[in-house]
Amino acid sequence: MRSSSAQPQRRRLSPEDYQALGAFRHALRRFLAFSESGAQALGLTPQQHQALLAVRAHPGPQAMSVSELASALMIRNHSALGLVERLVERGLLARGSSNEDRRRVLLTLTDTGARKLETISRNNLGELKSDLPVFTELLQALEQLDVPAPPGEPPGAAGPKAARRKS
Repeated sequence: MRSSSAQPQRRRLSPEDYQALGAFRHALRRFLAFSESGAQALGLTPQQHQALLAVRAHPGPQAMSVSELASALMIRNHSALGLVERLVERGLLARGSSNEDRRRVLLTLTDTGARKLETISRNNLGELKSDLPVFTELLQALEQLDVPAPPGEPPGAAGPKAARRKS
């Protein structure tokens, strides 16, 4: 027998829910394939491009460290070290020590790395701009969905992402 305090049933995902998720996933994958192709055309692996972008986009007061790069790329520190080594060997990234902590290795783009990243980034931004109607349409469709509450939240709860959007 179920207790009266049992959580109410959540609705099943509708075909429209799956269609919106599928279309969004397809649009993202299409963009990623475009970006990966652009990186490869300039002799970079997708991960090398992502590393250069992460270093350039780092908002911190100091240059990005190897451990911050590993975190940004969601890889292990030893993998980030190998990636950094290859980028340094190719003349795309430079390593330096922090003035505050000599053990901390900081990463900066070289001029060559910055030029390659700018080329890829300009192309990617152009592709995103040309796909803007697709993403706008998908986002509008997602806004219209009656998304079921995640497990553990009462029905009608906005959830953390929806709350962030509203504030």
